Amino acid sequence: MLSSPAGSCDGPDVKTPTKSPAKAKLSRAFPTLALEILLIESAGGPVCGVDEAGRGPWAGPVSAGAVILNPDDLPAGIDDSKALTHARREALEIEIKARAVAWGVGFASVEEIETHNILNATGLAMCRAIEALSVQPVAALVDGNYGFRLPCAVQTVIKGDSLSLSIAAASILAKTARDRLMVALDVEYPGYGFAGHKGYNAPIHSAALKALGPCPAHRRSWAPIRALLDS
Repeated sequence: MLSSPAGSCDGPDVKTPTKSPAKAKLSRAFPTLALEILLIESAGGPVCGVDEAGRGPWAGPVSAGAVILNPDDLPAGIDDSKALTHARREALEIEIKARAVAWGVGFASVEEIETHNILNATGLAMCRAIEALSVQPVAALVDGNYGFRLPCAVQTVIKGDSLSLSIAAASILAKTARDRLMVALDVEYPGYGFAGHKGYNAPIHSAALKALGPCPAHRRSWAPIRALLDS
């Protein structure tokens, strides 16, 4: 079911939800354009896929990608970014940008994550990715089950990055863009290993935090960072 846009991207009010019970693991599916075709028919215009990267790390921004694919010029091998090697993601990023009808990437900063919470900051990044598209969509397929306030109608898709080619393409752009930013942060804030673990929990990251304390790139509201500051 489509949900209509509920307002400006600048005023998110989604509350962090409680966790739902774990569901049985589904067998591996590969993305297709089936969902896009159905939504184009019902929405009557361009449809983009949207996905995020970086909701869980201790440091760095959250990013989002938005992609409107050309069904007549699809790069081969598009899949959930987590199922691809770094080299394959980098190669597919180039192809997606060259062959898509439109693509966009957006970020929400650490400050915005701290101010709005990670869920609302993710919505901001998604808004910015859609607004960066050269062709504005009438609807978006969004990975997950949260109805973010976006500039177009929204259809959420659980495990969308393994079902929808557009969402999978968006996941690749979000991941590669954020990875490059974390490499840059590694230069700006040396010693934490951002270029390797990209801000996620890792032994080298924990050790650096204990030795150096947090830097401005860290999400100080995150429990591990809070615990360090309180110790």
